[in-house]
Amino acid sequence: MKITRRSVIASATAAGVVAPAFRARAQGKPVIKIGVINDQSGPYRDLNGPTSVVCTKQAVLEFGAGDFDVEVLSADHQNKPDVAVSIARQWFDQNGVDIVMDCAASSAALALASLCKEKNKVMIATSTATSDISGKACTPNSIHWVFDTYMEARSTGGALVKSGGDTWFFITPNYAFGEAVQRDATKIIQASGGKVLGAQIYPFPETTDYSGQLIQAQASGAKILGMAGAGSDLINVVKQAHEFGLTKTMSIAAMVCYSTDVRSIGLEMAQGLKLSESYYWDLNDRTRSFQNRIKDKVTLWPNMAQAGNYSCTMHYLKAVKDLGAAAAKADGAATVARMKAMPTDDDCFGPGRIREDGRKIHPVYLFEAKKPSESKHSWDLLKVLGVTPAEDAFRPLSERACPLIKA
Repeated sequence: MKITRRSVIASATAAGVVAPAFRARAQGKPVIKIGVINDQSGPYRDLNGPTSVVCTKQAVLEFGAGDFDVEVLSADHQNKPDVAVSIARQWFDQNGVDIVMDCAASSAALALASLCKEKNKVMIATSTATSDISGKACTPNSIHWVFDTYMEARSTGGALVKSGGDTWFFITPNYAFGEAVQRDATKIIQASGGKVLGAQIYPFPETTDYSGQLIQAQASGAKILGMAGAGSDLINVVKQAHEFGLTKTMSIAAMVCYSTDVRSIGLEMAQGLKLSESYYWDLNDRTRSFQNRIKDKVTLWPNMAQAGNYSCTMHYLKAVKDLGAAAAKADGAATVARMKAMPTDDDCFGPGRIREDGRKIHPVYLFEAKKPSESKHSWDLLKVLGVTPAEDAFRPLSERACPLIKA
């Protein structure tokens, strides 16, 4: 299989630039087109961005030659749902794209899920937090792959309450993602016997100084500061909390955090930070093998969301092969149904499955950021404190949050 790179489109959307396509193709075969849409330039760039695109291309390379060819396009939606929808409409209507993945900001992902249902395309959210993707906003065309706010709340919030962290104060961004994080975490904390003593909401993405929120958190007397923001917001809060001396009286729980965040903060300030991820490069022989194959292609070692692009691309292509490329291109809902019918398995997440509500399930790991003295190199960042089995880690189907689940 010969691999070439060609520039095939120039976006007319507000995003400004669409990255050149990556093609694995030969003459005469149908072409499956994958669109990776995420934050390429803003606060979530390091959490998805270019590394997610590389992980998608890695899956295409490893999938190999078959009865169809694959093309990967990418674009920056700037965390704006209107921009995301504009790009995706162009991809679907003019460029023949079959699937959008990654998605990042919850507001963008929710808008894309609705559009993909309308166009009968496929959407897989890998870097999106809101549990509504497989809840009230679920569709026959969408899948939520890596993590969500319910999972994070259960793995991080529930575990800390049981270990004595029974009083919480939240710092939360003022959009769909933050609202979902605080909502799901509060539910789990209270169900586990804990209390939420208060919360401070901040404007996203305008806020960089969190001194007012941190003063309120410290004054609350809570044992745990729950940070419901992500990316650069999380990094700034942890650094400023350290400077304020807040970490002497409160522990910080990052409700959505990645290994890339911990590296950006640095172990001197991040040590002791609690977080949950469903992938880490040093979990086992399979994750280490994946990291060895991709390390020379990336600057940032993949976190769970970026590894999720590799994982979901592999499974999607297996389903396309099983269903037939022509049928997959014609019917996104049928492709998603075939993906649900097939067990998942890859080097990043191991065995798993996709439930009826579109929630992909796998084990979830509770981590603690290492002390500097425990780290052997710059990416040796986390140690495992515990694991939640796949069937227990995500919102149970019995809650029937998704309209697709019938009583």
